[in-house]
Amino acid sequence: MDDQLALRLRLFREGGEVRPEVVDFVTAELEALAAGGARVTEATAGMLTSHLTMALGRLLDGEPIGQFTTDEQVAAELADHPEAVERARAVAGRAERTLGAALPDSEVNFLALHLAVLAQRPAA
Repeated sequence: MDDQLALRLRLFREGGEVRPEVVDFVTAELEALAAGGARVTEATAGMLTSHLTMALGRLLDGEPIGQFTTDEQVAAELADHPEAVERARAVAGRAERTLGAALPDSEVNFLALHLAVLAQRPAA
């Protein structure tokens, strides 16, 4: 993880926008991606980091997360990336077990999109 991505996470933690346990969870997931060979930097994973952090924060705060009108389009785009969908479902399962936050399918699909893009980036 580069300094800019670490700064993004620190700002989430210090800004009080989300619970510390959410930042801890997202940090651990990013570290696991990096340990698996992914290039996890601000440029490659900044949007993933913010999306996952904010979605989990909203869920824990009891805010609804609705379905997106693009769900079918996103699912179609993911047809060629089953590994990203599998990984996103695994992250969602860990989030539910660890935080009690059950990501809806539409959020899992968007997470899978982020992971598919990340997987296409060359490792550092």
